Amino acid sequence: MRAATALLVVILIGAGAGALDVTELRSIGGLPPHIAGAFEEISACHLAPDGNYLVFDRREHAVYLVPPGAAAPTKIVQIGAEAGRVLRPIAFDSSPDGTFVVADSPGGRQRIQFFIGSGSGLGGFTLPGADVPQLTLGDLVVSGVGSIQYTGRSILISQPEVGALATEYGLDGRTLRTFGELRATGHEKDAAVHRALNVGLPLPHPRGGYYFVFLSGVPMFRKYNAAGELEFERHVEGAELDPFLKTLPTTWSRRGLARDEFPLVPVSIRSAAVDPAGNLWISLAVPYTYVYDSSGDKRRAIQFRAAGIISPSGFFFTRNNRVLVTPGCYAFGVQGF
Repeated sequence: MRAATALLVVILIGAGAGALDVTELRSIGGLPPHIAGAFEEISACHLAPDGNYLVFDRREHAVYLVPPGAAAPTKIVQIGAEAGRVLRPIAFDSSPDGTFVVADSPGGRQRIQFFIGSGSGLGGFTLPGADVPQLTLGDLVVSGVGSIQYTGRSILISQPEVGALATEYGLDGRTLRTFGELRATGHEKDAAVHRALNVGLPLPHPRGGYYFVFLSGVPMFRKYNAAGELEFERHVEGAELDPFLKTLPTTWSRRGLARDEFPLVPVSIRSAAVDPAGNLWISLAVPYTYVYDSSGDKRRAIQFRAAGIISPSGFFFTRNNRVLVTPGCYAFGVQGF
């Protein structure tokens, strides 16, 4: 991969009186088309400390390594139910130390495995309980291990079924703590819907503390300090989101049989991440991204353009003021954000 030399292109689109202008970011690099086209589905694209790309292909049940200038990707994690392989993978995350995790679901059990940058296994653990989806994006589960965040020292996932928004696990699978009171939904008498409307992403802040971004229902997020105490709560609002909010359902169809059925709750937020400065980036169900500062104030409304407008399903912030966006693994300049 050659370093992109194009300048950041920003176009301001009028968004109406009293609203933020929309900043259009155009791709300045990323995976070359002949590499990106080799994958079935780029579900996550991260840049390792050594400059290699790590690509998680969920459909292929695999993780690939792509060194700079490589002619083709190299598969470093293979399909399989045994330890060190993945089956029915759900989510991926990496740490600044170069290690990464994959959450999968062999035999209907949620498993988390750790790997070094070359793909060798470091062990893992299985979560108690069955793999029961509560929230999906297309055919991808985004609740439970689908919400995994890896700090290098611990794992954060969304498990509202335990009575808290976030659960933190040690690398040995021990529960370290839970934090975050479930929000009121008006559906407390329907436990499955109430839980689904409390599914979200627990995101570490680089200067300590956490954001928690609710993925369904009324879009909102919370900020917690390092001790897990609530600092503030904000609704996610904007002219770009208004038409979607008018369509939010109040009842949900169900899938499954008898005691195993679960509600099909659509997402309001596709993804979220925190940049090195502590700003929160939220990809909406509509093709816009809002950026909030550490005080909870909205700073920007963004659209990403590569071959066309992208609705980000994942972000990865690099050390050289870029963000890698999936699908596609496109790079965008974010200096000054």
